Amino acid sequence: MELRQLRYALAVAETRNFTRAARQCFVAQSALSHQIGSLEKELGVQLFARTSRRVELTPAGEAFLVRARQCVEAAELAVAEAAAAVGEVRGRLKVGIIPTVTAVDIPTVLQHYREQHPQVGVSLHMGASDAMSAQVAAGELDVAFLGLPDSREPQGVEARELTREKLVAVVSPDHPLADQKKVTLRRLADSPFADFPVGSQGRAQSDLAFEAAELEREVAYELMSAELMLRIVSRGLAVALLPAPLARAHPGVRVLSVIDGPRRVEYVAWSRFNPSPATRAFLAALP
Repeated sequence: MELRQLRYALAVAETRNFTRAARQCFVAQSALSHQIGSLEKELGVQLFARTSRRVELTPAGEAFLVRARQCVEAAELAVAEAAAAVGEVRGRLKVGIIPTVTAVDIPTVLQHYREQHPQVGVSLHMGASDAMSAQVAAGELDVAFLGLPDSREPQGVEARELTREKLVAVVSPDHPLADQKKVTLRRLADSPFADFPVGSQGRAQSDLAFEAAELEREVAYELMSAELMLRIVSRGLAVALLPAPLARAHPGVRVLSVIDGPRRVEYVAWSRFNPSPATRAFLAALP
């Protein structure tokens, strides 16, 4: 069994297609297919059920690829650690990002990081704070930017606080409250809201504030995209509670302070267990 065979098998599992997997691995399809066949023969099981149009993992393939992925990641980490021992950072960095990061300018941070460490490949993943915390703890992400209500802290990971902020109300220019500078949750409660999905920490920030004020509201639109949320608000379909820098960057809305509004804390989180050299270098690059 060879490491390249494991990489080929992982590529096929990811793409569900031998042609795309071969292209991803920069090999001829015939060579990749031969190596997968050799691996299956050595293991004595079929990893993939395939026809000319369809490729799926078999139960044996699903079980095998869990450990195969760990082997490939361990090999990549070994190379990265060896390079770090002589002062060179390389490998891969998987970064999770919530849709409402404001504490740092992600493109600027990535630009500086790549200038300093060009041998590191970076992949970005958008998601919710709880899910990404779990992915960091499981080693599926190296670093994640999280946003939590100020009454909660990241669980199961190392974390550093980046900023604390009060959310603002975002309304359309023709909303009855558009000419106000400050409002209360009670005055907003009669309007339909756009917010993040139930169960997410982004949603919890607002829900906890309304519960504390003993108020109910209607969430008419649930979505993960802050940009789409702002567009919905600008059309007068709903109001929203969002971080001020994000809201003020959108030209089609009015931004109001909320006297009793929710507060949130942004964190950067990483694994407690042996962070990679690329992870350590990324954390050091953050302001």
